[in-house]
Parts: sequence; structure tokens; C-alpha cells
Amino acid sequence: MQELNFPKFNFRFKSNENKVSIFDEIRKKFIVLQPEEWVRQHCVQYLIQYKKYPKSLINVEKELKVNGLTKRYDIVVFNPDGSIHLIVECKSHKIKIDQTTFDQIARYNLALNATYLMVTNGINHYYCMMDFEKERYEFLKDVPDYS
Repeated sequence: MQELNFPKFNFRFKSNENKVSIFDEIRKKFIVLQPEEWVRQHCVQYLIQYKKYPKSLINVEKELKVNGLTKRYDIVVFNPDGSIHLIVECKSHKIKIDQTTFDQIARYNLALNATYLMVTNGINHYYCMMDFEKERYEFLKDVPDYS
């Protein structure tokens, strides 16, 4: 797999019928290893190991309704009160992050109302904080540590 712009993490892999799978600590199962999943698993480990977010507050690949359409978010981190702290949109390292990606996560955030947004393709990471009063986002250097 492509080397990513994340710290090195130890992952569990298994091979079955010529497909490699990676163990997802959040979903507690092996997931077929695709380029986007490689980015997602690095991001989850980054949030757990470096940003100290509790695994119990992280959710991966769940459905949500946006304008009546069913969509799937990549990663959501909840606050202890159940509100949403962070949404992460992961793309394959082959996908260039552009305005379309930001539009996608902004649409998701209309339904989720997260305070922070992160967009990553594993190579480039973008972090934003929502300003709901001005209806815009401000770019940050990183997402905050769990406090």
C-alpha cells in the first residue's frame, strides 16, 4: 500500500481468496483493504493514538440522510453529550482534494452539525472549525486534542 503522511501504525492484516483485509478497531472486524480504507484506518489510529480520542466516541462508516438521500460518512467523533465533535472525510491517496470534497463534507455537516471537519487523502490533510453564525469554516493547523 501507498505510504501516507501519517505516523507509522501497527495494523492487523489477513489474506483470504487473494484479498487482503485490515482489522478495524472501531467496527471490530476485518475490512477489505482498498486505498480509501487504508487512509481511513490511518486516520482512526491518528485520532486514537495522537489526539487521544476515546474509541468509544468514534464511529466509522455509518449512514446518514442528507436532503432525503442516503449517504455514508467515513468517521465521526462524538462529544460525551452525544453531539458531534468532528466529521472526517477520507479519500484514496489517488484522489485530489478539491472544492467538491469540501462541498461533500459541508453537505454532511448540514445534517450532523459538527464543530470540526477534517478532509484527507492520506497525503494532504485539511482541518476546519465551523463558524455557524457566519455560515463558514475557518482552516486550522490540526484538529484539537481530546480534552
